[in-house]
Amino acid sequence: MKIAAPSFAHLNVSRYAGDGILTIYNVHTHEFASIKYKDNAGNYLNSGIDEINNILRCRLTGIEKEMSLKLIELVDDIEDHFGKGYIEVISGYRSPVLNSGLRRAGHKVALKSLHMEGLAMDIKIPGVSFSAIRNYAKSLKAGGVGYYPNQFVHVDTGRVRYW
Repeated sequence: MKIAAPSFAHLNVSRYAGDGILTIYNVHTHEFASIKYKDNAGNYLNSGIDEINNILRCRLTGIEKEMSLKLIELVDDIEDHFGKGYIEVISGYRSPVLNSGLRRAGHKVALKSLHMEGLAMDIKIPGVSFSAIRNYAKSLKAGGVGYYPNQFVHVDTGRVRYW
């Protein structure tokens, strides 16, 4: 099921150093894609944004959510900064059903998680330490950064905070 998304082609909210191509691997669906989401003039490409929304869909329900453009730009910046080729996504969009299920199973997920708003991703980069990802993400001061050693780094576009 897909939640309708508006056209993004007229927007340009970039403040990060990403190249407009996000290469991601979804560890739950085993999907891998290199997605061009901005043209050479810096305009967003609806087809690329749609593809990102699809690969980051809820792994339980299959529902797609419009992911934050700022978040996409942030993760692209992190990917390009380390130059390792791709980002592994542990969690992108989480439906309320998945989020509450994870809470019931004892996972430490927020009741009002920003994942449910399309504003957060849990990521890792093969060959890059979790602490290096955390430190770089913190230096950007773009939102929240959660550090889960040997698991992932949480990045979001909410208020700046660290845990």
